[in-house]
Amino acid sequence: MSVLQKSNRKVSSRQQIDIREIRDGILILPTNRYRVVLQVSPVNFELRSEDEQDAIIDTYESFLNSVGVPLQVLIRIREMDMDAYLEDLDNRLQNEKAAIYKKQLANYDEFIRELIKTNRILSRQFYVIVPHNSDGKTDFDLVKEQLRLTVDIVEKGLARLGMHSRELSSLELMDLFYNFYNPTKAKIQPLTNKALELIHTSYVQKEPMI
Repeated sequence: MSVLQKSNRKVSSRQQIDIREIRDGILILPTNRYRVVLQVSPVNFELRSEDEQDAIIDTYESFLNSVGVPLQVLIRIREMDMDAYLEDLDNRLQNEKAAIYKKQLANYDEFIRELIKTNRILSRQFYVIVPHNSDGKTDFDLVKEQLRLTVDIVEKGLARLGMHSRELSSLELMDLFYNFYNPTKAKIQPLTNKALELIHTSYVQKEPMI
């Protein structure tokens, strides 16, 4: 089962996630499997010319051939929480002194409120999961070094495609899985950095890797 794929079995979330540990931004899975998750900016392929599209496809093919490991691509679509955005917009409206800008903000505020009455505002997040598998127990520092080399190749390949990428930290990985498995709760009660650190300290295993 993919590391970011839900299971239909009625078991606890922790059993479904199937993660032994998160250390230094690396997911440590059972049977000596390791994963790094990159958040990636998209490329608007449809707006490119035909020549540009062909160039992107050729570069993408070359990129896949150069990586040497199977990559998982995850596109996560979520409904945006507009409450905070509208609250910020209302604060800007209340604090704006110039009449012309105040009127523009009021019109925009009205437009957004009418828009969300009949439409869902969606956000898309893109991730690339970089794997590393070992035949037996391996020194974690060695695993980390090998993964970093692969991640560097992936990031450079994505950059050639015009895509910016960055590694998720341990706390960001915890937050990703919290939102993935508890979307309703995450919307009502988002995790703070302090809460994430507490979860990380309390529940992530600290087993020796040798």
